[in-house]
Amino acid sequence: MPELPEVETSRRGIAPHIAGKVFKSVIVRHPQLRWPVPESLAKDLPSQRLDSVERRGKYLLLSTARGTLILHLGMSGNLRITTPEQALRKHDHIDFIFTDDTVLRFNDQRRFGAALWTSDDVMTHPLLAALGPEPLSAEFDTAYLQQRAATRATPIKSLIMDSHIVVGVGNIYASEALFLAGVQPTRPAAKLNTREYGALVAAIKTVLQLAIDKGGTTLRDFSNAEGKPGYFKQSLQVYGRAGEACHRCEEPIQQLKIGQRASYFCASCQH
Repeated sequence: MPELPEVETSRRGIAPHIAGKVFKSVIVRHPQLRWPVPESLAKDLPSQRLDSVERRGKYLLLSTARGTLILHLGMSGNLRITTPEQALRKHDHIDFIFTDDTVLRFNDQRRFGAALWTSDDVMTHPLLAALGPEPLSAEFDTAYLQQRAATRATPIKSLIMDSHIVVGVGNIYASEALFLAGVQPTRPAAKLNTREYGALVAAIKTVLQLAIDKGGTTLRDFSNAEGKPGYFKQSLQVYGRAGEACHRCEEPIQQLKIGQRASYFCASCQH
């Protein structure tokens, strides 16, 4: 599933090609994604100037004076910049066409993604209103995480993957950040000390920024706006490495399930 670094990579990839341009038309080939694609897109977007391309958590927000297009890549979605003449690929569901014939094409094999529209303040939308802070923002700091974890018995990995606590820390990056911080993923969230909360906050920021710099992680489905994979996979320390030697201590990486998600850790390096 595309996580925050992959979505941010997509945002950075498409923004220079479409920001400031005017929508000409919308072609919806498959109207049923995770939720129905609003019929209003075809009448609300044409003639509107795209003022900004932003991200909130794993959502891309394409804003005009009339409202905001909300895009989510789901489990396997991707966006690419193309032209009307370019042949369609399987699972190309929506074309957003601009007046210069630039096309933003939405592809989603599993159709768990979304294309929604709101004319209200987008931050009050039900999908966005209850989200936690951005992990790379100043708002996400040691004091905040410690306060939110203070009464929680849930495993610390589950806590940092809760989008109501902090957005965008998906399974891959949670495992990697916990390794970097030296914290076992099964530790009850409330049982960490202040130093450990600080180390974990710093590790989350470091891991996510490194992943963004490397264009995300390609395990199966993700490619960026130019169709290229992300290269953070080469930097993975624990995720997907069960039974392999830890790069730090050479003990075997262990795997278990936490909240029905595969979790990877080094029992020697993480406490």
